[in-house]
Amino acid sequence: MLQVKNIEKYYGSKNNVTRALDCVSFDVADGEFIAIMGASGSGKTTLLNCVATIDTVSAGDILLDGENIADLPSRELARFRRERLGFVFQDFNLLDTLTVEENIGLAMALNHADPASVRRRVEDMAEKLGIADILEKFPYQISGGQRQRTACARAMVAGQSLLLADEPTGALDSRASKNLLEVLTALNRNMGATILMVTHDAYSASYAGRVLFLKDGRVFNELLRGERGRAAFYHEILDVLALLGGDVSDVL
Repeated sequence: MLQVKNIEKYYGSKNNVTRALDCVSFDVADGEFIAIMGASGSGKTTLLNCVATIDTVSAGDILLDGENIADLPSRELARFRRERLGFVFQDFNLLDTLTVEENIGLAMALNHADPASVRRRVEDMAEKLGIADILEKFPYQISGGQRQRTACARAMVAGQSLLLADEPTGALDSRASKNLLEVLTALNRNMGATILMVTHDAYSASYAGRVLFLKDGRVFNELLRGERGRAAFYHEILDVLALLGGDVSDVL
């Protein structure tokens, strides 16, 4: 589904250049759940922003379903994000003036989808995520965990190709974090969602099927979960983080 090919990202001028990404390459298969880890400044958020077309690469290619999104003209980017990408962020990014139902269906409404179709899709997704009983409430009336489930529903309701999650558990307590990670797992396993999640937390990363570790803008290591249980995978992730030496305290 997703191919990242030798991408580079530079910031600054000729006399003071910062290389945020340095020849990063990897593939994401349809239906994979991948976590990206790394210390502060490793390039993980820059990488996600480039895949999300929020930022542009300095060199290299990013292909989604064979389409090079790095070459999309600016006038097409907004449509591309609405139709092909779903976003789940740490601060939810819900609109307080809209109900849960309206927040979930917003992208479809902006695409002028049939209102009856929007409602059916919203109700179906809300039922799958266990928030069907709060559709008429506003974001400020529901819990943090419910707001994240709402954000997940919004990210997936229009059938987006790829779900991008940036530190999705960062603003949640341990119980709500576990619930959200179980929701993401269910979206991946039961609905075939392809997920790319940036996280600093080894516990969150252990829910993924594969973990990419970035260091100084490069892919430092990679772990595949395979048939191992989540607990065993968690400890393997910690072992790799230990190899990062002085960066470990920033990652854990």
